[in-house]
Amino acid sequence: MQRDMQRYHQIELKPLPERIVKLVGISANTIKEHYKLYEGYVKKVNEVRAKLAKVDLAAANSTYSEYRALKRGETFALNAVKLHELYFEQLGGKGGRPTGRTLELIERDFGSYEEWVARFKAAGKAARGWAILAYDQDYGHLFNFITDSQHDGNVLQASVILPMDMYEHSYFIDYGTDKARYIDAFLANIDWSVVSRRIHHAHPTRPILKFLSR
Repeated sequence: MQRDMQRYHQIELKPLPERIVKLVGISANTIKEHYKLYEGYVKKVNEVRAKLAKVDLAAANSTYSEYRALKRGETFALNAVKLHELYFEQLGGKGGRPTGRTLELIERDFGSYEEWVARFKAAGKAARGWAILAYDQDYGHLFNFITDSQHDGNVLQASVILPMDMYEHSYFIDYGTDKARYIDAFLANIDWSVVSRRIHHAHPTRPILKFLSR
């Protein structure tokens, strides 16, 4: 029996901010080609959710089933949409050192800004998908983690603060296989005001895990 399509939220494409086709060290061509991938992910989320509205739930199976394949595809595409929207939004700034609460938390949790940069660069070189600065809402600290695929490796209840796309489409046009130069260019274009806003909204007044609140 066909289910109500309105139960599945459709994703709307967000426009490419004009300022990020004028970055230093990351070409407009790279950004525009990158944005096309984001467009594709938005379409796929909506396509998968339309199919989920009609899929045979009784046939669901953990070895293989259409439902399992669709749900895995939904997670992959939806995470890709969210990470790319965060990625594009945070670019267009002047890079350099952050200030205020952002710098305080980085220095508290990594020892120094320079130490965080060194570790974030290492995460970028090690990642096959994304290197991410995140805020752990349960334990109340910033940390870096990597994902090799957009639906594997994400940390529960960790807010993504600064994602860096390390798939080859992010840098190959400009830098070939030289990840390090792309990472330097990425850091030089961060808008720290965007990052600071994310930290502000991610920082809870108390831990989410109940046993930590006792």
